[in-house]
Amino acid sequence: MYRNGIAVAGNITVDILYRVQGLPRPGELTTIQEGFSRSIGGALCNVIIDLARLDPAIPLTALGRTGNDAEGGFVLSQLKQYDTIDLSNIVHEGITSFTSVMTDVITNQRSFFHYRGANAFFSESDINWNNIKVDFLHIGYILLLDALDQEDEEFGTRMARLLFHAQERGIKTSVDVVSENGTRFKRLVPPAFKYTDYCIINEIEAEKTTGIRLRDDKNRLSLKEMREALESIRDCGVSTWAVIHCPEGGFALDAAGNYEEVPSLVLPDGYIKGTVGAGDAFCSGVIYGAYNGLSLRKSIEMGNAAAACSLSEPGATEGVRSAGEAMARYHNFRKRSGL
Repeated sequence: MYRNGIAVAGNITVDILYRVQGLPRPGELTTIQEGFSRSIGGALCNVIIDLARLDPAIPLTALGRTGNDAEGGFVLSQLKQYDTIDLSNIVHEGITSFTSVMTDVITNQRSFFHYRGANAFFSESDINWNNIKVDFLHIGYILLLDALDQEDEEFGTRMARLLFHAQERGIKTSVDVVSENGTRFKRLVPPAFKYTDYCIINEIEAEKTTGIRLRDDKNRLSLKEMREALESIRDCGVSTWAVIHCPEGGFALDAAGNYEEVPSLVLPDGYIKGTVGAGDAFCSGVIYGAYNGLSLRKSIEMGNAAAACSLSEPGATEGVRSAGEAMARYHNFRKRSGL
């Protein structure tokens, strides 16, 4: 079992949520209704809070950038609620990254307007390795951290260089990728995998990275190809666990070639209050398991449990419970069949 804690690096975002009376077409006006709110999000905020809620005994270190503005202050005020999170390594410069989320109260459809802000400048130069005394480093999201997504002559990308330097110091590395529409996956993701111990991504990201189709024309999961995709990820250099998660469950391959399929839970009608942050919660559960020396299968079960807890509340992290409570809930629900 590890002792020095986990660092979580990457995207810090403030989500500003608006309720509007219809999404306007170009040139049209719509009215913002009462009830707009703010919440924090992004890989760093979601994962580090989830870990703090799963186990308040784990020392946690935040590595990222916020702006010198009110939104940056809001981020810090939310993270300071958890005594185990060390915020001393966060850089404060520029404008905090934010997303304006417009929810149409008529159709419940949402539109997102993202400003990359401070996240775009987060780089390895923001990390003083002499101050980072941890066992694990999780970073996300590849494809949404502009400075780290830049090419590197030696390592392929600057993200890969950062991960190499972490491993060089004996730190286990974990990565996540953003689900974007684009063609950058095969160019920017595999270089980082060469220096990754634990890869935890969803089926969309896995498909775009490996080129192996994981859903058919009817959106059904292609289980036959799942192991092939995991082997492709491992062949890119992931050393310990390659993990793919999706609504149907978690799928994984370890260094010895052992394959695991762990179905997700069948949740009662009305249980799901929101899906934002469920992927990060799954990721947090797997990291928690790896950090505490759990088996691959038990770690995926913890990921499924944390994700199920997350789904019980509208926000990204509010639903996550302690590891013991999460697993109790996991055992109380029926498992999905027919994988």
